[in-house]
Amino acid sequence: MTILEAVEARHMVRKYKDISLSEAVIKNLNERVEMNNSNYNLNIKLMVDNKKGVSGIAKLVLSKGVKNYFILAGDEAPDLDERLGYCSADLVLYAQTLGLNTWYVGGMFNRSVSQYVEGRKVVGVIAVGYGQTEGIPHKSKTAFDVSMYDGEVPEWFVSGIKTALLAPTALNKQNFTISGKDNKVKIENENGIFTGVNRGLVKYHFELGAGKSNFEWV
Repeated sequence: MTILEAVEARHMVRKYKDISLSEAVIKNLNERVEMNNSNYNLNIKLMVDNKKGVSGIAKLVLSKGVKNYFILAGDEAPDLDERLGYCSADLVLYAQTLGLNTWYVGGMFNRSVSQYVEGRKVVGVIAVGYGQTEGIPHKSKTAFDVSMYDGEVPEWFVSGIKTALLAPTALNKQNFTISGKDNKVKIENENGIFTGVNRGLVKYHFELGAGKSNFEWV
């Protein structure tokens, strides 16, 4: 499975089988984490066989068997949330190519996990493992709802919007607008706690669908 194919296959999964990650899978995930940390100056960390990732309420009501997760962390900076959102999209889709399932945990992660990343800012965690199901598609907005283009719409823009609509935004609200003219593209988000993270997630997906060589962000 390619990363682009993983976009279609990925769905939120909150309940996991009691199956440990193999050494090979852990190695692959850690290498991907290190690549993102190095390229984007972050401190993301993979936790294995550790059940502290989600809050007590989430464990009681929503989730089951979460014992592996990425801690999304980095040093405070104006664009930190966006960088973490961008790289978390890469990790989620990469995990999907390995046959794993994921759940982006924003408001319901356990704040105590900050102890594992030396005081860096933590914006959330991503549960990862073998899901009890593959998840299901959620209701989505249309391209008309979230995009506009000045002029004849190029195919790359259409593909970018299609892929962006599959990004796992907070509460599946998809509160973003992407506009384009010639090869210039702009993204705007409604302000909120997860604005930066959502922008990063959507940017990654749009780039994946549109092809980074076809446009530039403004």
